[in-house]
Amino acid sequence: MTTLKEQLHQDLTAAIRDRDELRSSTIRLTLSAVTSEEVAGKTKRELSDAEVLKVIGRESKKRREAAEAFGNAGRAEQAAREVAEGEVLAGYLPKQLSDDELTAIVAAAVAESGAVGPQGMGAVMKLVRPKVDGLAEGGRVAAAVKSALAG
Repeated sequence: MTTLKEQLHQDLTAAIRDRDELRSSTIRLTLSAVTSEEVAGKTKRELSDAEVLKVIGRESKKRREAAEAFGNAGRAEQAAREVAEGEVLAGYLPKQLSDDELTAIVAAAVAESGAVGPQGMGAVMKLVRPKVDGLAEGGRVAAAVKSALAG
């Protein structure tokens, strides 16, 4: 069984062989971010697949934010490239929860915690976060919790 990092290296080799500039540059940047994470701190260490997934998720989020910023600035070509890079990275991430699935998890957590109103957000987030870690972006989760507690 290959690790996620090994899979990235194999995909990079294939993308270079196929002369796929978009895939190869995206995977290169992601592997660079993984390496930076490995050497951060006092000692070099090998990242687990879960940690590599977090790095890929962070890189994917950067692409989404950059695409939005380029789109708002009227730079459609750069925005399209960032979206395409995000799609390449999405292939390595687990499938994201749908809005209905996320709402169901949040509703169950609200019922379990008995939280009412905005002051109960922390208690609900403590229950929801482990269930949706890596499957839904933090902003989406927070928005779902807020709407569930608002009424």
